[in-house]
This record gives sequence, structure tokens and C-alpha cells, in this order.
Amino acid sequence: MADLSKYRNIGIFAHVDAGKTTTTERILKLTGQIHKTGEVHDGESTTDFMEQEAERGITIQSAAVSCFWKDHRFNVIDTPGHVDFTVEVYRSLKVLDGGIGVFCGSGGVEPQSETNWRYANDSEVARIIFVNKLDRMGADFYRVTEQVRKVLGATPLIMTLPIGIEDEFVGVVDVLTKKAYVWDDTGLPENYEITDVPADMVEQTDEYYEMLVETALEQDDALLEAYMEGEAPSLEDIKRCIRKGTRDLAFFPTYCGSAFKNKGMQLILDAVVDYLPSPTEVDPQPLMDEEGNENGEFAVVSTDEPFKALAFKIMDDRFGALTFVRIYSGKLNKGDTILNSFTGKTERVGRMVEMQADDRNELTSAQAGDIIAIVGMKNVQTGHTLCDPKHPVTLEPMVFPTPVISIAVQPKDKGGNEKMGVAIGKMVAEDPSFQVETDEDSGETILKGMGELHLDIKVDILKRTYGVDLIVGQPQVAYRETITKEIEDSYTHKKQSGGSGQFGKIDYRIKPGEVASGFTFKSSVVGGNVPKEFWPAVEKGFKSMMGTGVLAGFPVLDVEVELFDGGFHAVDSSAIAFEIAAKGAFRQSIPKAGAQLLEPIMNVDVFTPEDHVGDVIGDLNRRRGMMKDQEAGLTGSRIKADVPLSEMFGYIGTLRTMTSGRGQFSMEFSHYAACPQNVADTVIAAEKEKKAAK
Repeated sequence: MADLSKYRNIGIFAHVDAGKTTTTERILKLTGQIHKTGEVHDGESTTDFMEQEAERGITIQSAAVSCFWKDHRFNVIDTPGHVDFTVEVYRSLKVLDGGIGVFCGSGGVEPQSETNWRYANDSEVARIIFVNKLDRMGADFYRVTEQVRKVLGATPLIMTLPIGIEDEFVGVVDVLTKKAYVWDDTGLPENYEITDVPADMVEQTDEYYEMLVETALEQDDALLEAYMEGEAPSLEDIKRCIRKGTRDLAFFPTYCGSAFKNKGMQLILDAVVDYLPSPTEVDPQPLMDEEGNENGEFAVVSTDEPFKALAFKIMDDRFGALTFVRIYSGKLNKGDTILNSFTGKTERVGRMVEMQADDRNELTSAQAGDIIAIVGMKNVQTGHTLCDPKHPVTLEPMVFPTPVISIAVQPKDKGGNEKMGVAIGKMVAEDPSFQVETDEDSGETILKGMGELHLDIKVDILKRTYGVDLIVGQPQVAYRETITKEIEDSYTHKKQSGGSGQFGKIDYRIKPGEVASGFTFKSSVVGGNVPKEFWPAVEKGFKSMMGTGVLAGFPVLDVEVELFDGGFHAVDSSAIAFEIAAKGAFRQSIPKAGAQLLEPIMNVDVFTPEDHVGDVIGDLNRRRGMMKDQEAGLTGSRIKADVPLSEMFGYIGTLRTMTSGRGQFSMEFSHYAACPQNVADTVIAAEKEKKAAK
């Protein structure tokens, strides 16, 4: 069996264009996995193998590759940086033990790096930091480490210092060994020499060495005490403390270099081996009971335990459906039968493969700690637990964000409907933040996603990969409805038409619920005026109406209903009668309770050159934006604002025009807020018009 202490499951994540994919390419080249490095800007990188990725120069889906460095096995996942694909980052982090956070030497801590850093904190993933692109204009290693402190609230443990900056960047000083690594101009990663620290950097290196040792030894009181009394710690002791602090997220070992120019990469690979945890050193995944709560047991990472694994990604390619699986416990052999604890069905493992981006190596067995793909699983979806049929368990599932934007689509040719249905079915299985539904009135297919780019890419994939050409409607905002005041009301449902009748009377209070509470129901009926067995029917009736509001038919949020009295008939009352009464009550009372339209508000983060700040702020104000923060940097300003999604369509075009193509922005869903009356009136009128047209 393989030695688990020599496994490293790591992800590479960062903002768009910080150099994640290039970093992955360099890791593969250095570990002998590829012989020619492909560049992102040429559309030839190994992990960006989708056509759309090669064209746009961005990563859309996370890709997995395996390689070896100093007899350690690395399973590396290259994740997307764009905010519309954060679901890919989130699900990758869920199954990783460590990560490399890449930051651009000139761009620093950018909006998406914050989101990804937050996800990694939530998943408690140990990380090392790589400040990349130090050969670029405006690069400043020390400014970026300061931003890591301020913006991310993290402690960078500086392990290397840059020798020269921008055009003159030639190598790095390893603070721990006080040695300089200097590369020549050939651009080959292996062409470097280890020399003494340059004379003008000796003092600075000593200073950083002191800081490094003091911070590291805080992990071991006895060593710190001895150090304070003048006893120098051994290199092994310092490394052991750095490893412990990294695993406990006390600090993050920070390296610098240039992936594109092949400078500084070996030290990062050594750091992965030295400081990032193996699968056995990470807190084991909690197991869940049937209600979805933790039951106090864990999936211990060991090959002797029963088989437990999490399906974290589904991908459809030319060989069929691939299910990416992280194995937490036990072993898996070709031909084994495994149980999907979510569906309760068993499936036989026909083929297992180790992924090399879009190539694959056939496997006959895998074990705890491995990340593999199983070919041809039928009913498995992202987040499902796969386990030994004799020992059924459920691992903590994944929670995905709800889509905020939708478009109506239809195939250009009549025969395309079935083809489109099959293709979309596969795509929904691959990406849980992409949803589809059919409008009951018009029969239109509605695609829902996280942003314009997200849906744009999906339409592109349908066209190229599946050959389905679509007519695409205007983007639509996912509005919601709620109520603003409490009312007491009564409703009686009675029907008499020969034979047994129907009767149900309910007296109830409806009031606004807590934010994000959804629908809550309670009954305070005493004296049996509404018998207990009918309460669930009343709740069901109200709840079933929450999907369609009274203003414009949007789903209703945050409503609390209390049933406090009513009446029943010994013969004519039934559960169905009370359910119908509750439905009628909802229609009758919601308009009286101050029904209100809510709109999704986005967290918008804009970067603009200094001389365009006024224009950008003015434009965001016109879009009903609420300014939250403005921060000046060396190359421009970052502006943070809350802006309604409906005002943000096509924003990238406006921003580029205003800033001569130099502005960037990212946005993610923040919360729902009340629509101003004039906006609400327009939306409601448009919805009524739509319904009338149908």
C-alpha cells in the first residue's frame, strides 16, 4: 500500500489572471509530467483544455492532475478565478488538504482572491502563499504581503525575499537557510545556482530570519523559551513548528517568484512537501445522521476502515460520464459494488482512472487519500456520498449558492428540443449552480446561473460541444416577494354539492419573518377547534403557495404564519379541506399584509485607474449603488459598493469605455432588499404584460 504521509492533495486558487494555470504548468514541467510547457496566452496549457478556456484565456472548470516530487505524490487541482465559477473553487476546496494561494505581484489581493480565501478559511484548508509575477512593472512583494495582513486578516510567514524587482528580478533568498537562488537568462527552471546572500541584502535577511523563527517557535513554548535565552533552534525544529502552524492556520508560509519566467518554483514544491499536511494530518470529515446533523463520528483517513468517498464533480467528456471522487477511508477495487447513500442504490465500479487533465491512466485499485475518477456511474451527483454497502454512512454534503440571473432559450431549429434537453441534463449534473426549469405558461426553457459570463459560457458549450444553436432572450433578474406588516385574518372553505361536503375554518396571523428564515409555521390552537391532525394540512397549504407571490408571481420569502383558532365539522372536515382553506387564506391575506417586491443586491468590487475614480463612482450612483469602501493602491483604486443586479447588465462594456479598457470588476450575490416603488411598478407591469401575451 502507498504511504499516506507522502500524499499531498492540493489546489491552486487566486483571482483571475494572477497566474494559477501557469503555476500549475510549471509544477507539471518540474515534476516531469509534461515536457513542453503550454502557455495560457497561446491557448495551450494542459489544464485549460476546454475550447472556451483556451480562447478566453481563463479557467472555467477545475482540472485535476497527479505528479511526483521528491518521492511525494501530488494531486493538484487548478481552479477557476472568475467569480461566476466560484462553485468550482468551493467544491475543490472541500476535498483538498492544502492549497497554494497565488497573488499577482502588481495586482496584489484582488476581489476574487478575497472570496476564495474566505472559502478556504471556511473549509479550514492549510495554505502557502505564492506572490507571482515579480518580473512585472509595478510588482512589489512587500506591498502584497501587507495587503494579505490588512485585507485578508492573515499572517504571512515570509520564507523568501526577492532579489531585484521588475526587469531586474533574478532570484530569491531563502530566509531559513540564508542562501540565494539565482536563475540565468535562459528561462529554464533548472538553470540556477545557490550562492551566498547578496551583500546588500544580508541585514534584511537576518531581520526576516529573526521574525520567521520567533513566529514559528510560538507553536512550541519550550523551544521559544530556550530561544529567548539565547539557544539557537535546529532547522528540523523550526520546520516542525512551521508545519504545525501552517496546519492550524496560525500563519501562511509566503514565497515569491515568477511562474512564467520559471523563477522560484522549486522552493514552492519543497514547501508543499515540508509544510502542507498529508491526508492523515487533516481533521477527518464529520459523518451525518438522517436529518443532516453531525452524529459525532468521523471518516478516519485509513486504508483499514470501510470504504467512504465523496463525489465532488461530474464531468461529461468524449469517453462518457466521469465522477470525480475523493476517497477518505478504505480501498476501492475495480469491480467492487458501492452504495450511494443519498439514493440508496448500489452501483458496480467498471473503470477507474487517474486524471491527467483530459488524459487518463487506467487504475485497478485506489485507496484513502486518492483523488480519482470513476467512469460511467449512473445516478451519482455532486455532493453524494459513496460507501461500502455493509457500512452505510453520509459525509457532510456540499451547499451551493442559488442562481440570481436567468435567460429564456429555445433551439433555432424545431428538432433541437430533445437534443437540448439531453445536453442541459448533463450540464446541470456537472454544475450545481446552473439550474434549468420550464415556464409552465409559455413552455419556454429558462436557464439560471450566477452571472452573465456563467450563462454566456453555458450557451457557448451547448452550441459547440452539443451542437445545439439557441435563440437567447434578455437576461432576467430573480426577484422575490415578501410582506411588511402583521395582520390577523380568518378564512372559511365550505363546499356542499351532494354527498359529503368539505369544511375548514382557520383564524390565523401572518407576519414578516426573520431575514432568510423562509417559511415558518406554528399553531397555538387550544380546545380542539382545529383538531391536531389537520395542522400539518394547514401548514402544507400555506407552504405550497410560497412559490408564487401575489404581486408578480415571484417566490415569497420570510413569512411567519400562526394558526390560533378555527372551526371544523365532524363529518365534512378533512385534511384536504383545511389545505384548500390555507391556500385561499394565503391569496386573501398576503395583499393586505403589505406585499413588497425584493431585488437581488450584488457585492460589486471595481478596480479603476486613479484618474477615472470620479466617473466610476458617478456611474455606480446612477445604477442605484451604495458605496461601501474606497481604497487607493499604487496602480489605481478599488471601489466596493452594493448595487442591484438589474442595473449591472452590460456593465463591463461601460466600465471599459470609461477607463480606456483598464478597469476590472467582479460581483457576487449579497442579499435581497426592497425594490423602490417606481422599479417595482415597472417589473410588476412587465410581468402582467408577459402573462397577458401568453
